[in-house]
Amino acid sequence: MKKFIIFSLSLFIISNCEPLGIVEEKKDNTQSLLLLLGANPQEGTPYVWDLPSGFPQPRIPNDNSITVEKVDLGHFLFFDTRLSENETQSCGSCHKPSKAFTDGLAVSIGSTGQNHPRNAQHLSNVVYNVRQTWANPLLKKLEDQARVPIFGDNPVELGMKDRESQLLQRLKDDTEYVSKFKAAFPNDQEPFSILNITKALASFQRTLISGNSAYDRFQAGDTSALSASAIRGKNLFFGERGECFHCHGGFNFTDTILHTGTVFEEITFHNNGLDSSRYAGVNGGLYEFTLNEADRGKFRAPSLRNVELTAPYMHDGSIPDLLSVINHYSNGGTGDGTTNPNRDVFVRNFSLSESEKQDLVEFLKSLTDTEFVNDPKHQDPF
Repeated sequence: MKKFIIFSLSLFIISNCEPLGIVEEKKDNTQSLLLLLGANPQEGTPYVWDLPSGFPQPRIPNDNSITVEKVDLGHFLFFDTRLSENETQSCGSCHKPSKAFTDGLAVSIGSTGQNHPRNAQHLSNVVYNVRQTWANPLLKKLEDQARVPIFGDNPVELGMKDRESQLLQRLKDDTEYVSKFKAAFPNDQEPFSILNITKALASFQRTLISGNSAYDRFQAGDTSALSASAIRGKNLFFGERGECFHCHGGFNFTDTILHTGTVFEEITFHNNGLDSSRYAGVNGGLYEFTLNEADRGKFRAPSLRNVELTAPYMHDGSIPDLLSVINHYSNGGTGDGTTNPNRDVFVRNFSLSESEKQDLVEFLKSLTDTEFVNDPKHQDPF
């Protein structure tokens, strides 16, 4: 009976209205009636995943279903400098597609010139992250993470703290955004809101799927995709000498992932043997949240997808290139990190020849997905 009433009301409201403006107004009224009667009108065009082979279905929050319209809006917002107070930077300023959504700096620089204490993480397959950022055990959702660079003040990134109204008005003044927000959030009487900005940004970021590297093609049966050197490096990477796979394993080359098949959300952080001077100030890692000395210097192991493009490395950008990273691990750490009691058990000294080190570098380079970084859907639309 409810379905019949809803259909009758919709038909009555929309029919016999010739002027387009009246029709649109009646459609809005219909949406309101549908909501009042307990219906769930379509939010937009459902986004259809085109996942690489072996990639599980991403888990999407129930309160932010992913649609084509939200992704489109988020794409524009991600690269819009109007999201910064002085209109000089966007999210894309520190997350450039050509660098797998990093910025090439040791630590990022905010819109006011203030240094961030951390290296910009890449966004390849960020939809599979169990937690966001380097060390925050509480920051789970991309929607919540988006608020940090926009409104945070320690450090200042985009600098919009206490300027929410200013930000919304900037976007409302753009006629293109008026149509995009309405399309992305058709059931909202007022689609312009900070919440909807973060929902759109998160939706776009969730589509940044990378899984077509030379390594992936090799795994799919193309034996010519990897050089002999890269194959030797692969064997070292997944072997018990290197033991890299313990922290950088699975389809996403990290030790924690989240998807629809995840039963228990495993959250791990590691001290990888950096010198203790790298944990000074606000770079204590997990310690900043637990105040437990055993957690000092523990950070999330990032995915190694597109790692060739994301130098410099580590949470503070203190290691300049891949060969230096390999030297760090083969030495069992750097400086007093080699004797740090918090050092992860898998970070230990092991012997590699110079040619073996180069083989590992070649394997890591085989994780570069050029199709991903050049995809027109990921580029700056402005």
